[in-house]
Amino acid sequence: MQRAEKVLDIISDRGKRKLPLYRIYRLLYNKELFLIAYKNIYSNNGAMTKGVTNETVDGMSIAKIDRIIDQLKREAYRFRPVRREYIKKKGSKKQRPLGLPTWSDKLLQEVIRLILNAYFDPQFSDTSHGFRSNRGCHTALDSIRARDGWKSVRWFVEGDIRDCFGSIDHSVLLGLLAEKVKDNRFLRLMEQFLKSGYLEDWKYNTTLSGCPQGGLCKALHKPPWGDQFLNFATYGWRFSAQKNNSNRSLGSISSHCSKENRDFWRRYKWTSLLGDFLFGHLKSSRNWGEVLFCALLSLALQGLRNLQNAHLSSTMLNQA
Repeated sequence: MQRAEKVLDIISDRGKRKLPLYRIYRLLYNKELFLIAYKNIYSNNGAMTKGVTNETVDGMSIAKIDRIIDQLKREAYRFRPVRREYIKKKGSKKQRPLGLPTWSDKLLQEVIRLILNAYFDPQFSDTSHGFRSNRGCHTALDSIRARDGWKSVRWFVEGDIRDCFGSIDHSVLLGLLAEKVKDNRFLRLMEQFLKSGYLEDWKYNTTLSGCPQGGLCKALHKPPWGDQFLNFATYGWRFSAQKNNSNRSLGSISSHCSKENRDFWRRYKWTSLLGDFLFGHLKSSRNWGEVLFCALLSLALQGLRNLQNAHLSSTMLNQA
């Protein structure tokens, strides 16, 4: 079996060249990947936090890794429901749901994260800053303040998505994953992970949508929705409404834009942190701002339908 670093380098190279992945389920048999995953998470604050069982990092051993790999080989591994707790949101009286996985699930999730992150991260746009290495709020702000940044922007649409993690559509997410990952065993495992449910007050609840916030599969938390929008914004008029069901909304909008508004999509700026985004446009006409606002609402970010707090503003209005 190849060394883990070599495996991840090969996956990353395929990601850079946008080539699909085949038979990656068997990569989960690589013991070195589990050791790298352990090194990444053993010192986390949550390593000693219990899920629905008493299992924590204290029980870690090579034998545990061997048991997980054996179950994976037999396709018998099942993600357990997460234990749901609530934490306070900063600057709000509302509470955020947090899913606490068992230690074995955390370990396997980190292995999956390593694989998916190596593949998808090179494909994400430079304007995307959420759940990426060495990126975050500060890099998003720096990109706006940069010399070639947003000084000429006239119209802004700022928005966020209510219950972003909880509203992710499983079928859309798995469909996007299936476009790149040609491995049914891996996709079945991901589907079981998404539908594993949660325990709240020790009562089981199914998960019909969303990803558990608090787990480690952040490559699933950061799917290519942002890039789907950017592809539409850049090449929208080339999309076909007949391609598949998921692209019908893209096609219907692009067919409208193709006649009159091609120039509009060549003058945009965009930055996002998954649930929060800022879209800007350089055109000064009020009509362009209206088109921009309607396009964002119509697109609904492909599967994230809970768009809220979307604000349209203009530097011209502010100057007046």
